[in-house]
Order: sequence, then structure tokens, then C-alpha cells
Amino acid sequence: MAPQIQISKDQQTDFERDGFVIVPAVLDDTTVQQARDKFEPLFSGQFDTGIQPDEWNWRDGRDNPALTRQICNGWKADRIIASIVLRQDISACCAQLRQWRSARLNQDNVIWKPPGSKALGFHQDDSYQDWIVPSEMMTCWITLDDTRADQGTIEYVKGSHLWPVSPPIAQFHAPDDPLDDLHRAAQAAGVTPDIVPIEVSAGSAVFHHGRTWHGSRANSGQAPRRSVVAHCMSGDACFHSHNTSSIYSRYKMHGSVEMNESFFPVTYSDSGQRSAWLEAYLQD
Repeated sequence: MAPQIQISKDQQTDFERDGFVIVPAVLDDTTVQQARDKFEPLFSGQFDTGIQPDEWNWRDGRDNPALTRQICNGWKADRIIASIVLRQDISACCAQLRQWRSARLNQDNVIWKPPGSKALGFHQDDSYQDWIVPSEMMTCWITLDDTRADQGTIEYVKGSHLWPVSPPIAQFHAPDDPLDDLHRAAQAAGVTPDIVPIEVSAGSAVFHHGRTWHGSRANSGQAPRRSVVAHCMSGDACFHSHNTSSIYSRYKMHGSVEMNESFFPVTYSDSGQRSAWLEAYLQD
């Protein structure tokens, strides 16, 4: 992998102003290729751990090939994906940017936009976090391909992390207008959205605030756009006492709001502690 990454003072300032910051060379070429090689097996249902991911939104032979393909919590199914999203330095950067003392993995995404695939609606991640306390996350998006504006790259709205949290958007996958909910939120905030398409080389990352509006339009180019995403939350996060996630609240223990580290591992803390099983799992 690439050398351990750190966030500079200038990058912290950029993040606080814009709600996102680009960090190049998070993955080396070897790891980028290893991760790319996992996409076809994963979406065909070949899981090297024998465990299905929590969400498997597109399956080969079942779903419309024009849809963007997404898996959530690929780390449970594949150790190459796990070796990326469970990295201590990635979660340390998330914690630094959000001024947390520790961080744990909320979930990951494995996202594949082949040529011709449709958009993902612009949204805020925190709109979907009412099942945790505090209801906020911090994300590291890592591209496995060189990105271009016409190839469905991720796009961010500068400064939108300062807007209120909106409800979940009307349609996440393949909306007719991926900017529809964004425009309503911008109008309510009294601003004109400044949308920035991210054009970077493979292995680069963008860290973004949970309130930052982002999404991706259709891939009208000739190359795929593949990415691996680590969504972190505060290491102090717990389940909400009564709000539930239809998927992730299955890991809530009866009579407790504590998050079990087997499912939501602590990936960084300022004391140096991580969930004890992580290193053995990654070396298996």
C-alpha cells in the first residue's frame, strides 16, 4: 500500500471551508489492481470469506446492466476490500477532520459504474444516520480508476456541509434528475450550488463531511468508474434507543445501545487501540 497518509493544516482548512478535501496516492498501483480484480467476482456472488455483504444491490444475471452497481460492507465478504476500508490511517484522518478522539467503521461501499450506467442521486450521508447517536458520519471515497466528469465521477457541492440535514432523497438509484433534491435544499438554504466534479488519478481519495451534498451522474464515457468507500463514525457512537435501520439495527443487542466491535470495529483511537481481532482478520 501507499505510505501512511496524514491531513495537513492546509487540507484541514480546505475541508472546513468546502466540506471535502482531495488526498492523492492513498493506494499504490498494486492495491488498485488487486481491488479492481475483485469487482467481477464480488458482483457474481463469489465471496472469499463465505459471508455475503450486508447489501448486495446489483447481481450479475439478475439486475438491469444500466444501473450503478453497489455492495455495502464488502469487508465482510472480501479481505482485499477489508484491507482498504479498515486501514488505521484512513480512519485517523476521518477522526482528525471531524475532531473525534476515535473512529469506527459504519459501513463500506463497493461501487461500479460501467459505461452507460445511470446516475446516483445527490444526497447527504447524514440523512440516513438517525439510527445512531451522534447521527453523523465521515467518508473516505477512493477511486480505482482515473476519473473524468463525463464518466460518472463523484461530484461535491462546496460548502453544503454547512446546510441543514435534509430528509432522505426521493430516489437514490437511477433518478430521472439526480440534482432534484439538491436544488430544493439549495433553494431552502438560499444559495446557488457550486458543484465540483472530481477528476483525479486512480488511487486518489476524497474525504467528505456527512452533510456534504454529493452524487454522480450517468457514465457517458467509454471506461468504468470503480470505487471503494469507507464510511466512519465516532468511536463513541451507539445505537439510537428507538430509531432503527432496516439493515444495520439487526446488530443491536437486546436491552443495549452498545455497538459490538465484531460488526462496527474501532479502526482508530488516539490511544492507539483498535478492535483486537482486526490484525488477525486482515492477515488470514
